[in-house]
Amino acid sequence: MTNTANKSTENIAPRVRPAEARDIASIQGIYAHHVRHGMASFEEIPPDVAEIARRWKKVIERSLPYLVAESDGLVVGFAYANLFRERSAYRFALENSVYVAPRLHRRGIGGILLNELIKKCEAAGYRQMIAVIGDSANTASIALHKKMGFEMAGTLPGVGFKFDRWVDSVYMRRPLGTGENATPKEIATPHKK
Repeated sequence: MTNTANKSTENIAPRVRPAEARDIASIQGIYAHHVRHGMASFEEIPPDVAEIARRWKKVIERSLPYLVAESDGLVVGFAYANLFRERSAYRFALENSVYVAPRLHRRGIGGILLNELIKKCEAAGYRQMIAVIGDSANTASIALHKKMGFEMAGTLPGVGFKFDRWVDSVYMRRPLGTGENATPKEIATPHKK
């Protein structure tokens, strides 16, 4: 049993904080639901707790933010930023991931997490945040990202196949700080490998 909010809560006032090792089982539970029941992730088999812990550790070792939203002692969502691509020229671009516990969607939790994630990434000197959204029918995620200042960058039609159908991948982008309008002289490599 995980410490994850799976029941409906009318008044959620989540506290956002850095994810800790004690949160991994809750994060895994939330993510597993999205893998099994949705198109947000192109994974088809939910990773186990050990794999989620490995991924969390990799993000943390790069000094990138990995956040949880907590309400009444329960993890109700999580968000993190990771490198958009591994090659060095991409070093100022990050990809975001945001997941909210089942039955707690459309209560502002994703927006609270994404807003805090954006602030932390800007403060660290990153210049672009990329959202890779599974399925062009995922209108809630697209709307959330638009609300947070993301612009549509393109759609790759039918690049995934899940639940017996072809699925699009939607790319959105948002500048962080000055974005591409200034040379990043102050930082040579904002992340650690």
